[in-house]
Parts: sequence; C-alpha cells; structure tokens
Amino acid sequence: MNDNVLVRVNKLVKYFPVTKGLLVAKKVADVKAVDGVTFDIHNGETLGLVGESGSGKTTVGKCLLQLYRPTSGQVLFRGIDLCPMKESNLRKLRVKMQPIYQDPYSSLNPRHTVGDIVGEPLVVHGIANGQKAKKRVEELLKMVGLEPEMAQRYPHMFSGGQRQRIGIARAIATQPEFIVCDEPVSALDVSIQAQIVNLLDELKRKLGLTLLFISHDLSVVRHISDRIAVMYLGRVVELAPSRDLYLNPMHPYSRALLSAVPIPDPAVEKSRQRLVLRGEIPSPLNPPPGCTFHPRCLESLEMCSKVAPNFKQYGSHWVACHLLEKSS
Repeated sequence: MNDNVLVRVNKLVKYFPVTKGLLVAKKVADVKAVDGVTFDIHNGETLGLVGESGSGKTTVGKCLLQLYRPTSGQVLFRGIDLCPMKESNLRKLRVKMQPIYQDPYSSLNPRHTVGDIVGEPLVVHGIANGQKAKKRVEELLKMVGLEPEMAQRYPHMFSGGQRQRIGIARAIATQPEFIVCDEPVSALDVSIQAQIVNLLDELKRKLGLTLLFISHDLSVVRHISDRIAVMYLGRVVELAPSRDLYLNPMHPYSRALLSAVPIPDPAVEKSRQRLVLRGEIPSPLNPPPGCTFHPRCLESLEMCSKVAPNFKQYGSHWVACHLLEKSS
C-alpha cells in the first residue's frame, strides 16, 4: 500500500434491506445507498465529498467509521481492512478515527456538562481521568476558541457555533489521525460557517489531521478541500483536485452543480450559463440502469441507459462518463 494513503476505499457497497410482513419479516428489496465507491484519502489532506441529498455521502462516512457495516467492499485504514474486524478489535482503532456530526444541537448530551462531554473519550479509551483529564479538557477548549471555565456549563447555554466547537473538541480529544466531518456547518449561520471551516483548517495543519469533509455546499468545500469527489446516487462520478474541478468540471453532473454556485460578481453571474437538470434524483430503491445520471443528463447517449461507465483517469481527473470514453 502507498505509504501516503491513510484511508483506502475499494468497491464499497452498502445496501439497506426493505422488509415486508408483521410476524415474519421478508426482504422484498434493497435501498442501494452506496453502490461501488472507490477512492483514496492521503495523509494530511482534506477530501471533500459533495452531492445532492440522497446521493449517499453520509452513508459513505459512516461506513468508513464502521458505524454502518458495509454490505461488501473494503475500507482500509493504514492498510488494515476494517470491514471484517470484530467490534472488540475495532474499539482499539476508534481512537484514531473520530466523527464531527451535522447537528450540534442533538449531538451533545443535554444532561452532561461540557467537561464531561469533551472528557468522555479520554475516560472511555483509558487515556486520562481525574485531574489529568480535567486539564486536558481545558486545553482542548482553548484549542477550539472557548474559555476553560465553560467546562462547567451545559450544552443549552451555548449557541450553535459554540456547540459545534465543543463537538470538535470532543473529536480531537483522543488525538485522532482521521476525522469524518459530516455536514459540520450546514446547521449554522453563514458568518459562523466561515469561522468553523477556518478552525478545522487550522487544526488540520496544527495537529496533522486528515479529513473527509462531507457537504452539499460547493463553496464551503472549495475553501477547505485539497481534492473533491462528486457523488450521485451512490456512486462517485468525478474525483479531482479542488482547483481543477472548479476550473474544468468534466462530468455533466459536476458542471450542473457548479453552475448553481453563486458568484459574487453581478456581471459574471449575469453572463454565465445556468445548467438546469431535468426532474429529481431517482430513488436508490430502484436506480436507473446503466449510468444512473442518464435520465437527467442533457448530453446522454443511447448507451448511457444500458451500460454503466467505467471510472477512468483523464489527466488529473477520475471520471465515470461515456462521453469522455467516446471522445478519448
């Protein structure tokens, strides 16, 4: 395995069974939330994962942390496949992999003080307790821009942005190598979003973290990500360095997403072409055959409805699209 790769995801699949019947539950279908996803996350980088609601972004993040057990495929952390591991063995690795959740209001226990919340991972994993844990909690609160005396307060006494800072402090408490940030700023005001993104970027550099940053907001992802993977209906359709993706999106879905991102220049905004997709994202319960994007694609070919495109490299981009296969 490449020494620079921290996390490797190989042909990851996660189906959720749909059952019918009261006394005897019988499986009648599968929700294909993630359907064959492959990518690497390098040491010290931030990989952005973007797409519409229902594309499978959050499910990928939970599979990486083994909060959801994948149906098939591999999730390798430093070359170790997590998928077949027992929970008792996974527990030892969870110190190095932590989540930051989307909703700062529901992710913190309202009955616990901030000190208990941030210090809990230290106690659970046997890292510190007593006065040592208390001192470490104070250090963590300072690192995320909060005062040490706030450790005695309860979550309801804080704003949304402050609560998310508490969630970040809890995530970095065990000195992890890898953090999955699942829409960490989507529930916050725009002005607070920038503060949290800048904090994550600062902690990444200071602590040598590797991040998977999940979001539907491409302007936020652009600011923090080194590379970006675009998901559609359970599959990654394009993966490229952040700058290259924004300057030259190759997949029709990526182009449509980027055309919807507002530009703070009235002249440019007025002159550029807006790509409006047809219909809504299909149900993962019954995804279209071939390329799952073809029913909404403005450039689809006849073969798009029959054959799924291969995920191939084109320069600095990895793209799954028959249009590129035909032109190359």
